[in-house]
Amino acid sequence: MTLRWYFDFVSPFAYLHWQQLKTLPQFERITPVPIALGAVLHHLGNLGPAEIPAKRRFTYHQVLWQAQQQGVPLRFPPGHPFNPLAALRLCLAADATPASVDILFNWIWRDGRAADTPSALALPAAMLDVGDVVASVSAPSVKEQLRQNTEAAIAAGVFGVPTLSIDGELFWGNESHALMAAVLADPGLLLQPEWQRIDTLPVAVERSRPS
Repeated sequence: MTLRWYFDFVSPFAYLHWQQLKTLPQFERITPVPIALGAVLHHLGNLGPAEIPAKRRFTYHQVLWQAQQQGVPLRFPPGHPFNPLAALRLCLAADATPASVDILFNWIWRDGRAADTPSALALPAAMLDVGDVVASVSAPSVKEQLRQNTEAAIAAGVFGVPTLSIDGELFWGNESHALMAAVLADPGLLLQPEWQRIDTLPVAVERSRPS
C-alpha cells in the first residue's frame, strides 16, 4: 500500500489532520508531500476558501470548532492566508521528515507564529539544524522539488489539502479522516458495488464557466 499525504502549511485543516494521522497504525508508512496549494487552485481555476469573504469567516469558525473537538491547541498566525513558500521550502530542505513537518506546523498553527519569510522561520530552522535559512529556501534544488511535488499532485488529481492518497485513491479533508482510517483498515470498502457504480455516473448537467 502506497500512502502519500499532500499538504500545505497555509492550511489549518492540514495541521489538524496531521495530528490525527499520527494516531494511525499506518503512520510510519505515510510519506508527507509538501505542495503549493495556490498553484493547484490556479491550475483548477478555483478560489481558496479564505479568498471568499463569507466563506473565510465560516471556515475560520469551523477550524476552531474542529480543533476544540479534537482537543488540539490552535492559534491563528498573525495574518491568513499567508505566503507559505518559505515554510514549504524549509520543510523540503530538512528532507520533509515527520519531525520537520511537526516543528513547522506547531510553529505556525499551535503557537500562532508568522512563517511567510526566511527571517520569521529562523527559530524553527535552527530546531531543524538548518543554519542559513535564506540559502536553504532559495536553493534551486529545493525550489525544483516543490515544483515537482506540486505538478505530481496535480497529475494525481489532487484538488485541495490535506489529501491522503491510498494507492492512488484520494481522500480529502480533515473531516474525512474516519473514512480514510476505515479504508486503510479494509481497502475492500472501495470495491462495494455502489461505490464502483458512481465512478462512472453520468453528468446530467454542466454549468458554464464565466469567461
